[in-house]
Amino acid sequence: MSLKKLGLRIQLGHNPSDCSLDFCECTTAQICYKQLLHARLYPATTTDPRTAATFGVLEHYHLLSFELKVSTYKFYHNLARRSDNTGLTPIKDRYAPFMHIVHEWRHLRQLQCAVASSCPTAGRGHDPNGVGATQEGELAVMCPACPQPEMNLPAGWENSEPNVKWCYVLFIAMDANFRLKRKAVLSDQVDPGLNAGWGYFVEEQQYKSYLSHCMTEQQERSTCVSHNAINMADTKSSQGLAATGVGTVDCARHDMKRPNGVGDLQKGEKYLNMDYLMLSTLANSSVPVLNVSYNIACQWSKKFWNWMEAMPTHLHLPRDNLNIHYSVLKFHIGAHIEECQIAYSWNFGKFVGWTDGEAPERGWANINRVASSTKEMGPGTRRDTLDDYFGDWNWKKITALGMSISIHFCYQLTDSQTLILEWRSEIEAWEDDSTSPNSFQSRVISVMLAGVHSQLADLEASELQVGINCSLHCDISPSILISTGIDIEEQQQRLHCDIANLSLHPTDKQKEMLTHCTNTLQCKIDTWTRVQELYMPIVSTLRSSHLNPAAPTELKPQDFLLYLPSALDDTLHCDKQLRDNEWELCYAQALDALKKFKEKNLRGQAASMHAQALIAQVEARKDARMGTLSWIWVAHQADNSCTENDKVQDCIHIEWCKARARAARWSEEVDLLLEEMRRVLVYLEWEIEAWRSRATRHQINKLPEQ
Repeated sequence: MSLKKLGLRIQLGHNPSDCSLDFCECTTAQICYKQLLHARLYPATTTDPRTAATFGVLEHYHLLSFELKVSTYKFYHNLARRSDNTGLTPIKDRYAPFMHIVHEWRHLRQLQCAVASSCPTAGRGHDPNGVGATQEGELAVMCPACPQPEMNLPAGWENSEPNVKWCYVLFIAMDANFRLKRKAVLSDQVDPGLNAGWGYFVEEQQYKSYLSHCMTEQQERSTCVSHNAINMADTKSSQGLAATGVGTVDCARHDMKRPNGVGDLQKGEKYLNMDYLMLSTLANSSVPVLNVSYNIACQWSKKFWNWMEAMPTHLHLPRDNLNIHYSVLKFHIGAHIEECQIAYSWNFGKFVGWTDGEAPERGWANINRVASSTKEMGPGTRRDTLDDYFGDWNWKKITALGMSISIHFCYQLTDSQTLILEWRSEIEAWEDDSTSPNSFQSRVISVMLAGVHSQLADLEASELQVGINCSLHCDISPSILISTGIDIEEQQQRLHCDIANLSLHPTDKQKEMLTHCTNTLQCKIDTWTRVQELYMPIVSTLRSSHLNPAAPTELKPQDFLLYLPSALDDTLHCDKQLRDNEWELCYAQALDALKKFKEKNLRGQAASMHAQALIAQVEARKDARMGTLSWIWVAHQADNSCTENDKVQDCIHIEWCKARARAARWSEEVDLLLEEMRRVLVYLEWEIEAWRSRATRHQINKLPEQ
């Protein structure tokens, strides 16, 4: 039974009438919808309202939508079941009016205070010019810990000394989310939305106007790894979708969405979309230095300034007065090539603290839970709804700043003095000028197998020119002997695999191929062993000792012992040159195998990061056994050869640079956190004064009666 049939009546005025809800009909009475609002009832319409929702139920749903991501549909039907859990009694369908009420409620709360938790940000009701005077991004909840000129930076900060001014740098992070799709339902004309770029989404008309002029441009392919978001941007399927996802710009250190830093994506993660979002959120920023984090920064940064010239003029940044440092997110950088891992690492850049640049990724876990409900919305309703969620995310981040900003000290220092002064001057020169030689890059070039063959041949040729001839065979030199032996060893392993994978009932063709491979391998072994006995006489004795004339065995070339130098004991005679040749060839062979494996199996970021995780686990187990210091600092001796000394010194040089970088980043992190604590307090004081000034501007404007 309904509440009306039970006799519930709501009295709003002095003269009740014969209805379930009585409006005041006095000559001085306000219009109906105002009476409802004064009674904390929100009407579905301002003209002849018949449906209303209590403020209590709206406040309850608003917080549930933030915390539990409850959709309007589920909440409404929850209320219906509370009225009649059997579903046997038909009730009037008020779902559509309730959706309109919720949409308006979200918008008004943003105008009032940006989020349901009374965040002191908007206060649009105190502006004498009204809601229409709201500026772009004005409803966004600002990050109090980021540098905000005229709000939380000291007077004269622009002229500070370099050792202080670096703390006033703005950190931002960019990323795309392909779960926040929107189906091609309704249009901006039918569902234009209530915000007009006042929050986190960019102003839609200007954004789409720009995209319509540039959509035909082809996306440049990545020259790093296979970034699918870039390379497949033009081919990504968008059938049935008005938006394939959203791109965002966040505060990189405090995980907050930036005002006017969110926009829909139409086909993959195109540069033209991300450029617009970044320039839009920075349009009113006057901070002269930016640290930008982007998972494809190595590609995107190359032509950023050129692409900016094609943007609307109101989005142009002052190129001569702005310095931008580009970095790749720490978790994502492992999937890049080595050159990018060094040049775009947050660990090696100067004045960045312990920033990781992964801020947008942490926000996706929160917002992805509303993807299924928002993808069915019209364009305006979806933007307004996501704006509201982003505002709540920022508000919760602000309330937790006191706990999240914490100081951690961790310094790794070494007492190595050799070459320290030289290395320090080199790395400081690179920190000041990225075009200088990079101290984090290895100066020992890893040579592949073909290169080692070439080097050994050149060495033997130079020895012949000076009259040194180590060859005991007219056609086969020591290096050729060893390289041929390694090839035979590899063929033995392949033959083993072929035999193991042979079916129980092989075909005649399979038998023929296997016999041919076995005979070919046996011929190669016979030829090779005759030459091997010239260079390594000891092997003939070893083979004789393993033969048993009384028990002849079937020919199995895949099991034949080759006795390469590495298989011989140190006490047995073997020329050192043969040992060195085998080591260099095997080392290069291993590098070749790793490269081929990565090219074949580790395509794209996901597989590369998975491989990096496995390597990290191995490194962790190694460190647990050896202690916290790397082995390079506790090694007492190394091979005395020139080549090995170069490699060891190169490793020590790079390890020292990394240790120095870790110590510097933690030191910078302490300074940044102290500055951010100061900025938060100053910003909150500024907010207090801003609200006091709003109180004096407040005017009660009497609306005309209807």
